[in-house]
Amino acid sequence: MSAHCCDHDTPKPETLVNLPRYRKILWIALIINAALFFIEIGAGLQAGSLSLLADAVDFAGDALNYAVSLAVLASALAWRARAAMLKAVSMMGFGLYVLGAAVWTVWHGGVPHATTMGAVALLALVANVAVAWMLYAFREGDANMRSVWLCSRNDAIGNLAVFVAALGVFGTGSAWPDLAVASLMAALALHGGWQVMRQARGELGADAANDPHGHAH
Repeated sequence: MSAHCCDHDTPKPETLVNLPRYRKILWIALIINAALFFIEIGAGLQAGSLSLLADAVDFAGDALNYAVSLAVLASALAWRARAAMLKAVSMMGFGLYVLGAAVWTVWHGGVPHATTMGAVALLALVANVAVAWMLYAFREGDANMRSVWLCSRNDAIGNLAVFVAALGVFGTGSAWPDLAVASLMAALALHGGWQVMRQARGELGADAANDPHGHAH
């Protein structure tokens, strides 16, 4: 999940030799994740599936994570921290929305469309596996490179969870499997967003302490 993808250190000198290729892969990953965000938002609303909506939140967080990682290649700490705070607010906002929707669905919602859930979850799984495969060569790079690869790997687990939820909905005829997975993913988004926010505030404080005149580096 994107909750585990919060590190944005600048690449070490020994990793810069493949930087153009890494930048290209990050752009591809950004485009794939942004596209899957819109696909899962539409499919989640159509199928009435909160776990798909929660997974869409994760794709949005990942797209922003890749964008921040691209910015890291040339940006200073203060700007990276501000971008991370934007990511944190987005993650926590979507997490609260999904949790609120889950509570509402308990009393007013219907059973989601399991076939749509399963099909879109499989599509998302293929996309994440493809991104993880492209990033595999950089898994032993610096903290930022490793965190981005782990991000895609962990997201595949989330896609599998949505697929299992679809099987549960299909087998039980109940919305509870979907609600359970959605609530878990939303809780992870809230927790991850809070961690990113706390780290970003610390980095901004450290940067301000190092620059008493308040200049952005």
